[in-house]
Amino acid sequence: MTQQLLTQYRRDLHRIPETDFDLPETLAYVRRVLEQYPCTLFSPCKSTLCAYFDAGKPHTAAFRADMDALPIAERSSCDYVSHHEGKMHACGHDGHMAIVLALAGRVSQMLDKLPRNVLLVFQPAEETTGGAKLVCESGVFEKYRCDRIFGWHLWPDLPAGTIASRPGSLLARSSEVTVTVTGKSSHVAKPHEGRDALFAASAFLYESYRLIELLGRPEEPRLLKFGKLTSGQARNAISDSSLLLGTLRVYSDEMFTATEAMLRDLAGTIERKTGCRFEIAFSAGYPPVRNDQALFDQARAALPELQVLDEPLMISEDFSFYQQRLPGLFLLLGTGTGIPLHADTFDFDESVLAAGLAADELLLFLN
Repeated sequence: MTQQLLTQYRRDLHRIPETDFDLPETLAYVRRVLEQYPCTLFSPCKSTLCAYFDAGKPHTAAFRADMDALPIAERSSCDYVSHHEGKMHACGHDGHMAIVLALAGRVSQMLDKLPRNVLLVFQPAEETTGGAKLVCESGVFEKYRCDRIFGWHLWPDLPAGTIASRPGSLLARSSEVTVTVTGKSSHVAKPHEGRDALFAASAFLYESYRLIELLGRPEEPRLLKFGKLTSGQARNAISDSSLLLGTLRVYSDEMFTATEAMLRDLAGTIERKTGCRFEIAFSAGYPPVRNDQALFDQARAALPELQVLDEPLMISEDFSFYQQRLPGLFLLLGTGTGIPLHADTFDFDESVLAAGLAADELLLFLN
């Protein structure tokens, strides 16, 4: 029966993908499921739904599910294919919701045995602006005395049903990097009359890649990559402007600060050599996902099948905002498909969701 519910929830939700904060059908579905249980339903902030199960205990354990899909046209012939053109659950959020909805049923059955109250959090906008931040700012965790939070992400590169995580750094801090270079145009036959913004941007690109490898400890992973460079107007004119668009991924605030300082120093050096002007902007992005050591140790004791990853991963996740408010544990659940996240063919066998639900049931009873 539990597996049937997991499959039903996931497929129902897969058919109605919605994006960002615009989630009316998804919210209505989640609410209909939760209304049958002895919990208090409320919305602490925009496009968010919470279910509070009061066990009469002083503290509360929270479990999070992200609800938003992606603006991707699904390429599938399955009978639960997206009904919303150009939108798709291609990152497993339908599976995350299915696990937490099924957990609601299990919580209602054993509420009098639980060591904590339970708060289920269904949040928007993980894929865009970070809906988790708004949930944190709502004060819901303080109001309901939450002292821990758990979350999942389906992971295609792990064998089906495998649960994995690691203490400390798990996922990267992300920031978009925008570099604007302003020069002066001239005919290519008279380069001395111009200031070459294309050359300056190319020099910055090359040197930034070289210097990032020398920065910090060799064993501390970091990534700086630029995916787009636009410059100039014509083949026979010195470029008067360039735009570099990239991303920075690191695992500590210290490395972020060091990288930012390195890039600004490099820009200053190239400015002096070329006469071009540099402007560098970093988006706020998501903080790194860092699992609480004590919570991880408890989970590892309760979940003997939990695999410990050797290294953190380069993706980012807004679950990190929760971990800045309270101890949190983020776990990966293998689908075994190898189909990349955000692919228009993303899919998985719902049988893997049972492993996530079973783990959540054990996490309910951690000290």
